[in-house]
Amino acid sequence: MFSEQTGLKEGWFDGGSIIFAVFLVVIVSAVSNFKQSRQFQALADESSDIRVEVVRDGRRQGLSIFDVVVGEIVCLKTGDQIPADGLFLNGHSLKVDESSMTGESDHVEVDEKSPFLLSGTKVTDGYGFMLVTSVGMSTAWGEMMSSISHELNEETPLQARLNKLTSCIGKIGLTVAVLVLAVMLIRYFTGNTRDETGNKEFLGRKTKVDDVMNSVINIIAAAVTIIVVAIPEGLPLAVTLTLAFSMKRMMKEHAMVRKLSACETMGSATTICTDKTGTLTLNQMKVTEFWIGKEAMTGNASSSELAHNLYELLQDAVGLNTIGNVYKSNSESTPEITGSPTEKAILSWAVLDLGMNIDEPKQCCKIINVEAFNSEKKRSGVLVKRIHEKTVHIHWKGAAEMILAMCSHYYVKSGTTRALDGEARKQIEIVIKDMAAKSLRCIAFAHTKVVEADGQVQEKLEETGLTLLGLLGLKDPCRPGVRAAVECCRNAGVNVKMVTGDNVHTARAIAIECGILNPDVGLNNDDAVIEGVQFRSLSAEERVAKIESIRVMARSSPLDKLLMVQSLKQKGHVVAVTGDGTNDAPALKAADIGLSMGIQGTEVAKESSDIVIMDDNFTSVVTVLRWGRCVYNNIQKFLQFQLTVNVAALVINFVAAVSSGKVPLTAVQLLWVNLIMDTLGALALATEQPTNDLMSKPPVGRSEPLITKLMWRNLIPQAIYQVTILLTLQFKGRSIFGVNESVKDTMIFNTFVLCQIFNEFNARKLEKKNIFKGIHKNKLFLAIIGITIVLQLIMVEFLKKFADTERLNWGQWAACIGIAAMSWPIGFLFKCIPVSGTQLLFKQIAT
Repeated sequence: MFSEQTGLKEGWFDGGSIIFAVFLVVIVSAVSNFKQSRQFQALADESSDIRVEVVRDGRRQGLSIFDVVVGEIVCLKTGDQIPADGLFLNGHSLKVDESSMTGESDHVEVDEKSPFLLSGTKVTDGYGFMLVTSVGMSTAWGEMMSSISHELNEETPLQARLNKLTSCIGKIGLTVAVLVLAVMLIRYFTGNTRDETGNKEFLGRKTKVDDVMNSVINIIAAAVTIIVVAIPEGLPLAVTLTLAFSMKRMMKEHAMVRKLSACETMGSATTICTDKTGTLTLNQMKVTEFWIGKEAMTGNASSSELAHNLYELLQDAVGLNTIGNVYKSNSESTPEITGSPTEKAILSWAVLDLGMNIDEPKQCCKIINVEAFNSEKKRSGVLVKRIHEKTVHIHWKGAAEMILAMCSHYYVKSGTTRALDGEARKQIEIVIKDMAAKSLRCIAFAHTKVVEADGQVQEKLEETGLTLLGLLGLKDPCRPGVRAAVECCRNAGVNVKMVTGDNVHTARAIAIECGILNPDVGLNNDDAVIEGVQFRSLSAEERVAKIESIRVMARSSPLDKLLMVQSLKQKGHVVAVTGDGTNDAPALKAADIGLSMGIQGTEVAKESSDIVIMDDNFTSVVTVLRWGRCVYNNIQKFLQFQLTVNVAALVINFVAAVSSGKVPLTAVQLLWVNLIMDTLGALALATEQPTNDLMSKPPVGRSEPLITKLMWRNLIPQAIYQVTILLTLQFKGRSIFGVNESVKDTMIFNTFVLCQIFNEFNARKLEKKNIFKGIHKNKLFLAIIGITIVLQLIMVEFLKKFADTERLNWGQWAACIGIAAMSWPIGFLFKCIPVSGTQLLFKQIAT
């Protein structure tokens, strides 16, 4: 702590200063890391807040999973996560994935015979109602999770690369430190070093052992300080700060990051495969067309315009074949309709336009069997029996062309049926095609009845010989701003592909409206528009060959989506995929970045994704892309800034130590520089917000080195300038400014720190010459620069013993500032030099 040379009264300053400086650096870093861990924890809590649907006060309503209580009746549908332990009450075709609890991949069917439902498992098919028996930590899932500690501090790929870079730079620093130690020891013991009075420090055996020990300790301290300044501990901190800041801002812009690595990977995305419904469109369905056979029903069709038997069949078709619900508190109130957007649109049309009583069919019919809707079949069916009748009715609802293929007859307005011959079928197909060309989703209803044989119960839903009841055209308008967002992606070198379950005509119309497809592209152009069945029938080689040119995939199944992702990845693309359904989970997992939908997305989809888009909007996907690029860009800015300091400090100390046997910057001073460039520098540069310039460049490749040729162009001139100026001050400073050794060393320290402050402005823009553009928007950057300047002023003028400095006069301050300010014109000048390519030295280190 103190030496015999200085004694207790003065000798404690060096050791005490170092301990205080180390303590300050550790405290600042610890507080910063603690705040970020709190941030990540808050986001984790947000992601675990799942919305569920329960029956309360006689109606369905949504609430948080944390508000579910014992005795609650929970509504379950495909894709839901079961929020608590409970018992099956009723439902149809309910299948549950219990792999998270049991490890078994087979889906378990739940019914009256096997009624137990476990918290944390997921519904993969069907629907039903559950009575809650236990919640929270009392559930089987809660007991299992209580014995597991959840690790939030995952290491992202970029952090891993930076840790490798830090290690390499540290080894270089250690090598330099060892060389300095060896040179200084040789110089000392060969009598080539002199003290402040000009006398030799080592005189062989005449030198006291204590003096030798003190000199050797000072030499070792000088070598250690080089190691301290060489190791860029701030790189991982910069990543943490950047990710935490971007995650917080992305949350405000409707994107919740579930996996940190997705922030970085999104910046490298080359292709986005997006859903249509709810992502490109508003997901606010409304029935705009209604056809009975070949005849359009004009205006708001009412019960008086339809034959009684046809009206009753449509009422049964809508009321029985649905998982939606209509709640009306009294005769005058507006009904409250729940369900998927398509279900809500159909129910709203039936209740408000046709004046149907949706609950009436449920009271006079018994449901025997249900075939639930999923994205593969694109239809749902129900088999019912009227009370006191032997006739069994089968109702189908789904994609118009698929339902039409199952029909042999069709109803006309009068309520009679006619044979669906070739001409009639062709005319109805034209009606469906025309609706699709208007970007309408076309839904068809079909019906048949079977008379039960004595003693035999009909359980199978017939799929042929049906009678077409009617066609509905549902309009789902495009979201405002989607066309501009697609154009933004195109300018950024990112391809957008639309994957939808709608037919090829609707898909093409929406793709043209959104700007994904050129209106001049013909419908039969297999390269741009393709159906899922065509795509999956291709060989793996053909899929990879065609994948680049495909813009729209219609009538796609989840398997087709997965095949598209796999083909794109084989082609070398970094793929982002949006998905909301349970069956989208394989594609979301296979993609480099899985983006699930926060509103319509099922819990299975969210669990399989990396980022949740809270507003289901494609514009938010572009926001995530922008922030992903910003994260990478900010890390590069900080890396360029820190490496300049590292190179300059290493060269200065090494040259000075070898030539004169002394280092110009003390341990405390180097620790202070470390604090500036690690914590404060990271905080300043990591919080730069994304700019439009980021979206005018091609994507950054995954194999791209962190330290690009562009960065070396900016870094090397600054480092050379700092080294030249500071070595000039080291060897000629006393004669140039007419000052003593202490003032000269203070000027070197002050100039070095001011150079970093000015260079921090240069680091804001890697390419642009105008380094001040948008600086007023980053108030944190300006505040940190201000704080750094004030602290440096205090270090030089008021902390003489702590920092080993001398007070400087106005002229000396002006000289230090003038020298440091030269980094701005130097930066501007060298940015005029064009750079081609991105790879240069240290490629292996940086990657």
